[in-house]
Amino acid sequence: MRLTDYLDKGASLGPEAPCLRMDDRCLSYGEVQRLSHRIARALEAACVLPGDKVAILSGNDPIAFSCVFGIARAGAVWCPVNPRNEYRENAEFLAGTDCKFLIFHSDYADMVARMQPELTQLDALVCLDRATDFAPCFDDWLAPVSDDPVDIRPVDDLVMLPGTGGTTGKPKSVMLTGHNIEMMSALTLMGYPFANRPVYLAVAPLTHAAGVLCFPIMAKGGEIIIMKGPDLDRFLGLISAHRVTHTFLPPTVIYMLLDHPGLGRADLSSLQCFWYGAAPMSKVRLIEALERIGPMGQLFGQTEAPMMISMMAPADHRTANGQIRTDKLGSAGRVAPLVHATIRDPEGRALPVGECGEICVKGPLVMSGYYKNPKATDDTIRDGWLHTGDLGYLDAEGFLYIVDRAKDMIITGGFNVYSIEVEQALQSHPSVQDCAVIGLPDDKWGERLVCVVQPRPGHSVDEDAIRAHVKTLIGAVKSPKQVFIWDDLPRSKVGKVVKPEIKAMLLRDAQVKTTAKG
Repeated sequence: MRLTDYLDKGASLGPEAPCLRMDDRCLSYGEVQRLSHRIARALEAACVLPGDKVAILSGNDPIAFSCVFGIARAGAVWCPVNPRNEYRENAEFLAGTDCKFLIFHSDYADMVARMQPELTQLDALVCLDRATDFAPCFDDWLAPVSDDPVDIRPVDDLVMLPGTGGTTGKPKSVMLTGHNIEMMSALTLMGYPFANRPVYLAVAPLTHAAGVLCFPIMAKGGEIIIMKGPDLDRFLGLISAHRVTHTFLPPTVIYMLLDHPGLGRADLSSLQCFWYGAAPMSKVRLIEALERIGPMGQLFGQTEAPMMISMMAPADHRTANGQIRTDKLGSAGRVAPLVHATIRDPEGRALPVGECGEICVKGPLVMSGYYKNPKATDDTIRDGWLHTGDLGYLDAEGFLYIVDRAKDMIITGGFNVYSIEVEQALQSHPSVQDCAVIGLPDDKWGERLVCVVQPRPGHSVDEDAIRAHVKTLIGAVKSPKQVFIWDDLPRSKVGKVVKPEIKAMLLRDAQVKTTAKG
């Protein structure tokens, strides 16, 4: 399937049905279809050829997302630019993808003006909402072309070039094919509840998980309600007003929602699946979410194997008699159907059930490689297996447990300590909103365990009490030697805590040089 097939499938179920809605504007499936044909015609007129790279730089916006389907109809490759990135990162991304055409919102005109002289391969630009000194307005750009149907197959099935998160080094561009997205969409529809036409509330950036989740929604003829950002009052109001069935939020925003005073008054009865992912979630807060929000669904994936390496449907969170399965809440669910996963040791040998090693996956969900980076591709895909860089194990029931990123494991006093296990213990403390655990150089221990804690709103955190709490739950070896209290933690553009930045900040801080408590 091409990206346009999801839109066309939805339109076949009723072209007048609502497709993309934001504020007071609603585009039907038929309107998005016609718009996508016009965009493809305009790209053709601008000499964009099949296989050329076309980027979109915009916040969440229905017209911007409609452009995805116009790019696909022209046989071009969608390059989603993260609007939260800094200028330099986006300039490097656009140059690295050989972007030929850029569609942008005027909110980012200053960034584009600054990048443009460096992007020598960029042939043309268009601004979504108004003309600028260097780009025509989108409506004027479309004016000369018709909406006569056009559908050109992508070259080598390449449909999308997203960038990696960049938390482990310089971002790379991931080659995702139509087959990859088809597999992700099929697994979504197989693994999670979809009764009748879904209504999906997209809050997170459409350049990331919130965007690709739109494709299976469209295949069901569902309505997509788009928000610019996480305004929690509006979020709760939209769920009630539009009888939202599906939504996605990262754990950090779910924690904010659980602390929001309006949650208890909101009507969430329409929800079929509230997805969470992108980072590990506190088991204590997940239990609270199951009790107060309703049907939660976890998904685990990477840009290189989007979204559905493993899945935990709402039903998997509870037993047959409706009790919460507390023994499974620390898992990432079961490995998805049609995805193969093994746990391997550093020598590449498969490990038995229960033993911890690197999570490796293969199958049609896995990318075709990194764009123009064969070395990185060969380093990551070996013997047909994608080496995820995540450490974990499988239990006897096939549930996958992620214990850490390989680079985040801490060796202290000769013991391997997984930061996620310590973070789960920290997050079970009633005063902790979020946290990060890292290792710092230590003459005695090799590495000493250090945690940075973000308190919950209205709570204070006592360092000795935090250490005692962790020691009681998982032992003295895994109890942090130092505790730092920060109002917030540095995060990536998709909300993940950036541990290298925390480590660098602590190493620069004079506090680190003081004697740690034992």
